[in-house]
Amino acid sequence: MARLGRTNLEVYPLGLGGIPLMKLGANEARAVIDAAIEGGVNFADTARGYGSSEEKLGDALKGRRSDFILASKSPLRASQGMRKAIEQSLRNFQTDYIDIYQVHSLHPGELAHILAPGGAMEALQAAKAAGKIRFIGVTGHRPPVLVDALKTGKFDTVQAPINVVDRESEDELLPLAKKMDIGILAMKPICGGTLDNPGLGIRFSLNSLTDLVLCGMKNVLEVKANLETVRTFKPLSEAELDQLLEEASQLGQQFCRRCEYCQPCPEGLPIPRILWLANYHARGNRWTEQEYKSMEINAKDCEECGDCEEKCPYDLPIREMLKLADRELTPSTKVLAKRKVRKLLDRHILGRKTI
Repeated sequence: MARLGRTNLEVYPLGLGGIPLMKLGANEARAVIDAAIEGGVNFADTARGYGSSEEKLGDALKGRRSDFILASKSPLRASQGMRKAIEQSLRNFQTDYIDIYQVHSLHPGELAHILAPGGAMEALQAAKAAGKIRFIGVTGHRPPVLVDALKTGKFDTVQAPINVVDRESEDELLPLAKKMDIGILAMKPICGGTLDNPGLGIRFSLNSLTDLVLCGMKNVLEVKANLETVRTFKPLSEAELDQLLEEASQLGQQFCRRCEYCQPCPEGLPIPRILWLANYHARGNRWTEQEYKSMEINAKDCEECGDCEEKCPYDLPIREMLKLADRELTPSTKVLAKRKVRKLLDRHILGRKTI
């Protein structure tokens, strides 16, 4: 178990991320939550924007709420909106208190408004005084913005991407959080599910200054695999680190972490799925072509409204990335002809070898 900063909460090193829960049926979600708890997990992080994940956690935790630590968050910046969000989360969780309530995805220029009279902090502090929440946290994808938030002394925990690609937190955010005894929650240890070896990604994040690594898990097999990674944890060997860094170099900085903040798309495009398929195709996985072809709505249906880019926490040029994804996943007739010839040649050579 690890101490989550000045909250003094004792947490298992692996926490349950709430995003995948919203896509699971009630029974599937319950199986994932039960498997996590049985393996020792005692922390879950979700959000008002994560569909029905709060309700699913609330249902699963009936009768064992006191043994589990719940965190949720809201992107609302005004006091009235935040107050209503907290009340709704309490109803969804079917509880009279939430352990950590967080300002969700802090962006540049928002902190002053949040801390001003009538801002979200006013509601958070009132809820804390009333015993409805125990601690106040902040999440975000831009470490410098989170550094400014921590320096105010208003936050008990901070949640940020901590993985082999997103390394900026290592410079100032993590050391500052440790110095101020602020609990550190690592998100996106597997870079949004893009790493080929999830275990290496989780071990990399566990070896950082974080107190807890949050991982979204969509089935019991993933839960068991991640629990085994934590149970048998050891720092990455030089060869494993080289392997992980090589994979990270192929991803670059402009890739989708599948946080789904760009959703819903007005045209119904499953943007994270399309960009994930393109990423895998670029690494030699041709099965992605057929899956892309079978989609009823794909990148060709993009109207380039730009709504997704306004919501993306990483400021990705999504419209251009979708165009590139379509070209990646739709091989030209010339490429298909070359593959056919190559296949025939391989068969011919193989046939000669068997003579």
